[in-house]
Amino acid sequence: MRQAYAKLPAQDVERARAFYAEKLGLEPVREHAGHLHYRVGGAYFLVFPSAGAPSGTHDQLGLVVEDVADTVARLRAAGVTIEQYPPPPGATVTDGVMDNGFVRAAWFKDSEGNVLSVAEFAGGSPFA
Repeated sequence: MRQAYAKLPAQDVERARAFYAEKLGLEPVREHAGHLHYRVGGAYFLVFPSAGAPSGTHDQLGLVVEDVADTVARLRAAGVTIEQYPPPPGATVTDGVMDNGFVRAAWFKDSEGNVLSVAEFAGGSPFA
């Protein structure tokens, strides 16, 4: 295996394109057969046309950010609803941001119901 990428279903690809552009500032780096290919850092994900719907019970894509509180504020200002979930044991939640000492994270849904997360890791990203 040489690479990994995430795949997010979209019942309306153009609606998803608008969400990723307007709310997250992301534009596809490639398009093929109705699939939108995105690159964030060195990782890729694609949004593909699908008649199915995501479960909405877990995050399907995580985005590492430098300041999760600032990112949450910008998402809210753009009209994105931050989802509220019970924190794991030992973690706290302040203004929609979960903090367990290792990671500070928040979750939201895209226009298609896919759950995405933004995370800030203590000591820097473990994926670098």
